[in-house]
Amino acid sequence: MDALAILVPVPAQVLTREVTTHSAEETTAFGRALVDLLVPPKLVLLRGDLGAGKTTLIKGIAAGFQAASEDDVTSPTFTLVHEYRGPQVTIYHVDLYRVDSPRELETLGLDDLLDNGLVLIEWGEKFPRFARDRDVEITIERLAEHDRRIRIVTR
Repeated sequence: MDALAILVPVPAQVLTREVTTHSAEETTAFGRALVDLLVPPKLVLLRGDLGAGKTTLIKGIAAGFQAASEDDVTSPTFTLVHEYRGPQVTIYHVDLYRVDSPRELETLGLDDLLDNGLVLIEWGEKFPRFARDRDVEITIERLAEHDRRIRIVTR
């Protein structure tokens, strides 16, 4: 992981932090380091292409909160929502890749989850309300085979 972690204040109390990781292990370790930033209740939008490392980062977040081991965290591409219960937080890992309409979205009952824990949504940008309502946005960009640029915007 680069020693360079930038916090840039911009208008409206928005903070941006950016790091580059050089392996899946570093991406997972960075996820563990985000525990203090992601104190629930929070809605976190994760952006990135297929295979960018969104679930890899979530493995670290879940492990950092002691909600699941890294090996137990998998992409909820077909189940749409995975729940991980820790001693102090419940994490909801949501994948909206296969959800195409607001009606389909309603059937998931995500509104009930938003007040209760840490909701991590992959592909949430498909629905404008998540981009608008999110507390944190994490964008993962593939730079090379193992290198990832992770940009975090909080408000």
